Order: sequence, then structure tokens, then C-alpha cells
Amino acid sequence: MSDRPAKDATRPGEVERPLPDRVDAGLVFIGRIRTPYPTRAECPRQGRSTGPVCRIEVDPQWREGLKGLGQYARVEVIYWMHLARRDLILQSPKANGQTTGTFSLRSPVRPNPIATSLCDLVGVEDDAVLVRGLDCVDGTPLLDLKPYRCDYSPLAPAKDSASEPLL
Repeated sequence: MSDRPAKDATRPGEVERPLPDRVDAGLVFIGRIRTPYPTRAECPRQGRSTGPVCRIEVDPQWREGLKGLGQYARVEVIYWMHLARRDLILQSPKANGQTTGTFSLRSPVRPNPIATSLCDLVGVEDDAVLVRGLDCVDGTPLLDLKPYRCDYSPLAPAKDSASEPLL
């Protein structure tokens, strides 16, 4: 039995495209995300810092990589929306029904259903990370974790730099 739900109905104005037979890259899931949301219908539209604490379980071979993450206040969680459709190039969101290109939406429906959430870091355990701000189904595959604003992230330009030439 598959975890994949029956295909959602296509709304007026939406356009489907078949997925290619080729695979261009390989991804490795490094864990699973535990949330209180058993179905897509129960997920919030966007995660909030006031939301529930969620547990990101990291597989044993990747746990050593959590060292040092606890010093950050926020973490970017990158995950695979395994229950999302992947075949729509034009979508008609429920909210307004206006047909829009997939790449101009934050919809989970996309050729590569990769999602990112910027979460408040609650804690780091030996085998898991606790965060607030997720909006995914319980059991969602984890792709990566990144600290938000580490020494290697470039700083945004100052707002008063309009007179400086762009390089």
C-alpha cells in the first residue's frame, strides 16, 4: 500500500504535465519530522512561532552533524512534501481560483516538492531537534537542517546603500 493519496481533482484553469522518466539527482532523507498534523488538510497554511513544538528525528548516521546547532536561535528545515502532486504547471488556488504558474506560488504542488520553513529552535537532543514553526504532515521526510544566520551567510546590504553602485 502506498503513502500517496489518490490524485486530487484538477480545478478549472489548471494544467497538468507528465513527469519526465529521467532522474537528474539523488536525494537522501536524513530523518523524519514529527508533527501533530496527521493529514494535509490539518496542516496550517504556514507554520508560526506560536505553533506546537515539533520533533525532527535525525537518522543515526547523521546525528553527529547536530553538534553546534544548539547555539542558534533559528533553524531552516528543508523537507520533501511526499504527499504533494508533482504534475501541475498551472494552478488555481482555492483561495481565489485565479490560474497562476506553479513557480509563482508557495504551493506544495510542484515538480520537486521541496519545502523550507524557518523555525524557532527550541532544543537539540542527541537524536532530534525540537522546533516551532512547521507546517507539514507527521512523518514528512527530512532533507536538511541549516542554521539561520551563521558565520558563512552573507549579510544583507544596508538599506541606505542606494547611492552605491551595484556590482
